[in-house]
Amino acid sequence: MYRQGDVLIVPLAADAVPEHVRDAPSQPRDTRGRLVLALGEVTGHAHAVVGPGRLVREAGATGPMLLHVPEGARVVHEEHAAISLPKGWYRVVRQREYVPGSVRIVAD
Repeated sequence: MYRQGDVLIVPLAADAVPEHVRDAPSQPRDTRGRLVLALGEVTGHAHAVVGPGRLVREAGATGPMLLHVPEGARVVHEEHAAISLPKGWYRVVRQREYVPGSVRIVAD
C-alpha cells in the first residue's frame, strides 16, 4: 500500500479488476499531461500520476478510482515526496471524514 497525504493507493491483483473497468474510458489528463488522483480545493496542488497509464472512476462522483500503470509510474505532489509505483493495477481511495449528518471527502 502507498499513501500520499489524503490519497491511499492499494495494489490489486490483475484478476481482481472487473472486465467493465478494463474497457471503460480513462479520465482525461490535465493540461500538464498528468492523471489527477486528487486536486487540492484550497491550494490547487494535485496528487497526480506522471507516466503512461489509465485512471478509471467507478460509479459516483466520490467512488473509488482504479489506476493502471503498465510500465510503472510516479505519483507526485507539490508538498509531498514522489512515490514510485511498480507496473500493475491499483485502487485509489480518497480519505473521508465524518461531519454530523454526512461523510465527505477530505479537503486538501
